Amino acid sequence: MTSSQRQVAQDRFDLLVRLRSQLIEGLDLPENSDLVDFDTPLFGRGLDLDSLDTLEIVSLLDEEFSVMISDEDRAAFGSLNQLADRVQSGV
Repeated sequence: MTSSQRQVAQDRFDLLVRLRSQLIEGLDLPENSDLVDFDTPLFGRGLDLDSLDTLEIVSLLDEEFSVMISDEDRAAFGSLNQLADRVQSGV
């Protein structure tokens, strides 16, 4: 692995950790962040979030990363990894 590949991987990991921390804090999730895996579904059987949590996540992404997610973009809410994909794409 080259140093630039390591940097890309580290940047991605740092983004995921930041997103996880902000979601835990913003949504009052259990403090044990190890239980919130980067691929854990945010809704349904995963973290069991609801529609109010969706609004909170949209607000967080807008405030922290200047990224807007519309109602049509439900796939971005699948997991922390999918949210990170959206943040990194800048859409």
